[in-house]
Amino acid sequence: MDIKDLKIIVTGGASGMGRCFATELAKAGATVAIGDLDEAKMAEVVDESKDMAGDIHAFSCNVADEDSVIALINNAHETMGGLNGLINNAGIFRDGLLVKQDRETGKIKRMSLKNWNAVIAVDLTGPFLCTREFAAKMIETKTPSSCVVNISSVARHGNRGQTNYSAAKAGLVADTKLWGIELARHGIRCGAVAPGFVDTPILQGMRPEVLEGMLKAVPLRRVAAPTEIYQAVRFILECDYFTGRCIDIDGGMTV
Repeated sequence: MDIKDLKIIVTGGASGMGRCFATELAKAGATVAIGDLDEAKMAEVVDESKDMAGDIHAFSCNVADEDSVIALINNAHETMGGLNGLINNAGIFRDGLLVKQDRETGKIKRMSLKNWNAVIAVDLTGPFLCTREFAAKMIETKTPSSCVVNISSVARHGNRGQTNYSAAKAGLVADTKLWGIELARHGIRCGAVAPGFVDTPILQGMRPEVLEGMLKAVPLRRVAAPTEIYQAVRFILECDYFTGRCIDIDGGMTV
């Protein structure tokens, strides 16, 4: 696929990696729709795109809500005059050990069902809903070629303190493989990118000594720039023979 021909949705496009993906695609000439819940940040992204080769449109969307996702797909398709790409980027963290015992009192603290459900809803159910509705729209409109990119994580291999997040990101890679198989007959490809540590507001808010300790597990001893993750996203979008696979961009990190 040629980037200039893309009419693509980026969920979680108001900040972090999603904002990078949206702006880089627009710079390259794509027409982009960002879906997010942060109206103010979405307005900033749209404003920044005014002098870019492509356009960016903004739509309020909760990816964990079925009606909201259906509206996003339909509104983006109508506004952009078509649709042929989707980046499932929206995600949240609610980290914590499965169970933890207080050393002094012996009391057991459990990961809450609320935190489990919240992460699964956004990080796994969200991509399911978005991809389902996107694929249905592609089939209904007889779009000959389209692509879905799922943003997973190095945590898909299992990362301490991330039972919910690891489960969601591992499930997303499994779904990437399945959707690549199921949707190929409709001209829809599906790939995934699994980043390691990326220079986003979440990491920027960490104490330097904590981040330094985390980077000891990364052979390259640094975090990735969002644009380095975008390079993998762009490869999947442009390579018409890529589907059903995940690209790890993690600096050689193992968890």
